[in-house]
Amino acid sequence: MTGADGLHAIESAALTRDFDGFRAVDDLSLHVPRGEVYGFLGPNGAGKTTTLKMLAGLISPTSGSARVAGEEVRPGGTSLALRRRVGFLAEEPSFYPWMQAGEFLEFVGRLFGLDRAAAKARADELLVVVDLTERGNDRIRGFSRGMRQRLGIAQALVGNPDVLLLDEPASALDPLGRREILDLIASLRGRATIIMSSHVLDDVQRISDSVGILRRGRLLAESPWATCCAASPGRCSAWTCLQRNVRPSSPP
Repeated sequence: MTGADGLHAIESAALTRDFDGFRAVDDLSLHVPRGEVYGFLGPNGAGKTTTLKMLAGLISPTSGSARVAGEEVRPGGTSLALRRRVGFLAEEPSFYPWMQAGEFLEFVGRLFGLDRAAAKARADELLVVVDLTERGNDRIRGFSRGMRQRLGIAQALVGNPDVLLLDEPASALDPLGRREILDLIASLRGRATIIMSSHVLDDVQRISDSVGILRRGRLLAESPWATCCAASPGRCSAWTCLQRNVRPSSPP
């Protein structure tokens, strides 16, 4: 399923969210191409998390609309069909710490309606994908932050979603853990359309195909990296690209 034009997995039009008089997201119009990794870049407090929660159907917009994997997001609630098409990873995912990693993924699979055998098979498959096979029988309470992030990504993939929304997945990780998470996300390209939010320029440049820049709830610009860096091949950095070459955001 795609957006209305068949090219975009996610489209939004004037998407807005207010909290007690504070506008967290303001008139946001995103265009995320199908099958890409989209870097959603902005400082802390820019509105990235609020946007991802609206796109996931976890909170409702105050006004505006969006279409995610063919399902609509509108004020007043979202459909169960949307939530079945979207996988979501919170910045600090929560788990039942007494559960084993494989047991937890099986539990999530059962919530998606899989029978016991199918849930076990799906859990085993995803432990391989996120490189946690050897820790599948270990209790989550003993996992490092990076391992918990990998398990969270596996959890977001259980329902085989069309769209994967990752909220600061590499935040607060050491350099090795950050590299492992970014490599994992890059390896998922093609399984789903991915939005990865971050406040780190280099992380976004490293694995994303396109970038959108958010500040104070408003989208300043969005562009494919290839277009963004075309003027300076071979010496394009995220910073110079964003300064010189990103066009103002507008529907493609």
